[in-house]
Amino acid sequence: MAFIVPNLRACLAEAIFDGGGSVKSDVWRTPADRRLFIGGSDARIIMGADEAALVRLWREKRGEAQPEDFSGNLIVQLGAATEELNRTWYERNTGRRVSNVQRQVKHSAIPWMAATLDGIVEGAGAVFEAKFMLPWSFTEEAAAEKYMAQVQHNMWVTHLRTSALSIITGGGKWVEITIPMDPLYLSVLVSAEKKFWRCVQSGEVPNLVLAEPPRPRIEGVRIVDMSASNSWAEFAALFRNTRSAFLDHERAKSELKALMPEDAKEAIGHGVKAKRSKSGAVSFDVLEMEATHASVQ
Repeated sequence: MAFIVPNLRACLAEAIFDGGGSVKSDVWRTPADRRLFIGGSDARIIMGADEAALVRLWREKRGEAQPEDFSGNLIVQLGAATEELNRTWYERNTGRRVSNVQRQVKHSAIPWMAATLDGIVEGAGAVFEAKFMLPWSFTEEAAAEKYMAQVQHNMWVTHLRTSALSIITGGGKWVEITIPMDPLYLSVLVSAEKKFWRCVQSGEVPNLVLAEPPRPRIEGVRIVDMSASNSWAEFAALFRNTRSAFLDHERAKSELKALMPEDAKEAIGHGVKAKRSKSGAVSFDVLEMEATHASVQ
């Protein structure tokens, strides 16, 4: 669900320029600590399409390279500076409280899988993830795809089955996206992380997984004018012109089904064959006219 709130722009400016937002601290304390596990942000790289970033992460985990310095990355710093505001805005607009902020957790059975949580939504039992994105490159679908591996990883580590992705854009827009656990994608993710960790231990260079993330169920909140779309105009005209024929077609199928004797496996006549499946469903095929002259028992 998306909201554009005028007051959010003022809060955003205060959080960024007046120190209102707390920068996420390195709760794992040292780069050496982070070498000992795979976290949510690591999962994004492992499931991503950037081979250079994957190899760099592999070298970092092996202690062959220092972690990338994001102190000069403005987007990362904006995300850190607005994290507290993001959480507060989420709580204000949803009425739900976020607890366990910056909690460090490890998977109960796989000690090298871990996460530093932005929080857990009380009552909903959801992983809370706060993000900042630029307005001109933002869509809900792209945001969900970008952070899918991270939230799925965090759900796996915490044994929670849903997550709340709370996003603030630089244009003063706040968006909440609910992403449930996806067992199929999660199985690929866990397998990819295990393979990556084996590469860290063995020294073998990892390869990209290139798995397609699941499409989230985005709540519709907008009314859109498609008058300027030529493709929309083409198919809208086709829809209007064929609607009457479609309704007649559906009515004909219904009447033919009613006329078919209950003990008939197939019914043939006048260029149409009806076939009943074992489950009782009736399907129709159009026949060549000469085939309809065959005898019917």
